[in-house]
Amino acid sequence: MMMSLLFGVIASSALILGAFIGVRFELPKRLLAILLSFAAGALITALAFELFEDAYQRGGILRAAIGLMVGAIVFTALSALLDRWAQPGSQATPADEFQGSAKLDTDAAAAERPAAATSTRGAAGMALLAAVTLDGVPENVALGVSLGEGTGGLALLAAIFVSNFPEALVGAASMRSQGRSPVSIIGLWVACAVLLVAAVVVGAGPLSGTDPEAISLPLAFAAGAVIASLADTLMPEAYEHGGPAVALSTAAGFVLAFTLSLA
Repeated sequence: MMMSLLFGVIASSALILGAFIGVRFELPKRLLAILLSFAAGALITALAFELFEDAYQRGGILRAAIGLMVGAIVFTALSALLDRWAQPGSQATPADEFQGSAKLDTDAAAAERPAAATSTRGAAGMALLAAVTLDGVPENVALGVSLGEGTGGLALLAAIFVSNFPEALVGAASMRSQGRSPVSIIGLWVACAVLLVAAVVVGAGPLSGTDPEAISLPLAFAAGAVIASLADTLMPEAYEHGGPAVALSTAAGFVLAFTLSLA
């Protein structure tokens, strides 16, 4: 239990650290893109070797595939709703689909943002907070399950940490640009962090040691949510602002997380 609590605190501390930096500093947009692409590379390792592979071994390919598709569908549907929430009163055009997700409004966190971009579109910061919670809960439950069964979880821990940090940074900066106070912003991200720590503890406690086939579904669901978040948000946003160079940071994130998975 103490180990799961420690891992949960480490993984979720990135949310608080990112939120603090987001309300205090403005970072170069290219650096934000590198952080996002590095997180994407780490998440690729986690979903392939920590989430989907475990789901397949526990419940077979059919159960794992169904769980993954359900996770991807749920994340994609809710992500679309969050995008609408982040752009209230506006009608998205086909061209807008290629301008990045409203949830990750890096203009708010970037030092070189245009002068006109003094506020983000609608509730982008709150939408990003909701998105982080949406895919963070199943990820952290999966982390807790792996810890409870003694199967490691270092790669998943690293992937969660490096993905939480830039998302919280950008989300907090978006909230700041909307006029929210630093105290309220930090409080919201701390509450999210506490929820995700609880998810790790639940995964390591009540869910650990239960029927393997029952565990395979939430593991596969988490994998589906992660792969959907990669395609929907992290990778498009990183490439838009970092260009082809983000391929190298993506590869670096993959190698680091894979190395940790061997530990």
